[in-house]
Amino acid sequence: MHLFRAGDLMIPLDKYPHIPYWHTLRQALAELERAIFSVGEHRSLARVVLVFDEEYRLLGLVRRRDILRGLEPDFLRRFLPESPGTDRIEIPAQLLATVKSNIEKKVSDVMVRIEEAVDINDTIVDVSHMIVDRDVALVPVTREGEVVGVIRTVEILHEVARILEQDKG
Repeated sequence: MHLFRAGDLMIPLDKYPHIPYWHTLRQALAELERAIFSVGEHRSLARVVLVFDEEYRLLGLVRRRDILRGLEPDFLRRFLPESPGTDRIEIPAQLLATVKSNIEKKVSDVMVRIEEAVDINDTIVDVSHMIVDRDVALVPVTREGEVVGVIRTVEILHEVARILEQDKG
């Protein structure tokens, strides 16, 4: 049985949303909103935006929850009910103004740093190990140290399902 490599299953960088570190949360959110791509026969939405420096070196990523965290004003917790779902709250004008202001924060303020990647020739076993060991859902794929794409848990699981389906026969 042929064991796929990271390069066989990755999403090429030019197909995956990415922005420079000086872009805003508004720009990151816009990238996420328009990022729909096909991987094989599967259509998918991006869940993160990759963040690069001026020399196109990968710095980190911004997840949907990082954007939400960046928008959330520190004082928000004072307005939330103790038990979620028990009371409806009015959104104070101050809160709305803060969220509107925070959408202009730089993505570098909320991004999660990426320290490791897999090589384009690493097997899906290597990639799976890194995903599980590091508790991440996306891993950059490099060729000679340069990021050329990403591989996500969904691509790994699609391949596992394909292998198991073939093995049934």
